[in-house]
Amino acid sequence: MEMSVRARIRAGDPDAFGCLFDDYARAVHHHAFRLTGDWSVAEDVLSLTFLEAWRLRASVDPDGGSLRPWLLGIATNVVRNTRRAARRHEAAVNRLPREEALPDFADELVGRIDDAERVARLRAALSRLRRPEREVVALCVWSGLDYAAAAEALGVPVGTVRSRLSRARKKLHKYAGSGLPPWDGNPDPARGQKEGDRAPAVRPTQEDAR
Repeated sequence: MEMSVRARIRAGDPDAFGCLFDDYARAVHHHAFRLTGDWSVAEDVLSLTFLEAWRLRASVDPDGGSLRPWLLGIATNVVRNTRRAARRHEAAVNRLPREEALPDFADELVGRIDDAERVARLRAALSRLRRPEREVVALCVWSGLDYAAAAEALGVPVGTVRSRLSRARKKLHKYAGSGLPPWDGNPDPARGQKEGDRAPAVRPTQEDAR
C-alpha cells in the first residue's frame, strides 16, 4: 500500500519534502511577512521553518489532513526566536561606538513597497496587542486557519484561540476607531483561499491553501 504524505515526511523522504515546500512555501513566507513586516526577514524565516520541519519530521502524526497548520506553527516559533536574536544583536550593536550612518539607496520592487507600507500601517495597530493576540490574528485572520487548526499550530486549546481572537478583534476595532487606517489583512489581495471545507474563524482575503 502506498505511504501517505505524512508517513513519507516522517520517514524523511526528500521528494515528499520537496512537494511540501512547493505546496506551502508561499503560505509560510506570507505568514512570516505579516508577523515581521520585513520581506528579507520573512525569507530567512521561510528557510529556517523548513529546516526546522526537517528536524522535527518524526513528530508528524501519520494520520491527519493538511500539514499547513504544523508548518505555520513552526514558522511562528521561528519568528519568536528571530525576534529574540534581533533584540540581542541590537543590544550588542548599541554598545559599539557610534558611526555616521550612510543612506541606503537600494531599490525595492514596487509591489513590495506598497505591501510593506500597508503592513506597516497595520502593525502600528497590532503593536498595541499582546504577542499571543497578534499571533492568532496572523493565523486566523490572515492565513485563514480555523480555530482548531490555529490551536494545533500554537499548541494551545481551541478555547484559548477563541478568547485571544475575540480580545484582539475588540482592541483592533477600538484602535481603528481612533484614526488608524482600515486593513484587509493580505499583502497580496489578488489571491483568495479557503482551508478545506471547514468554516474559518473569520472570513479574510487569504493566500492559496493546499
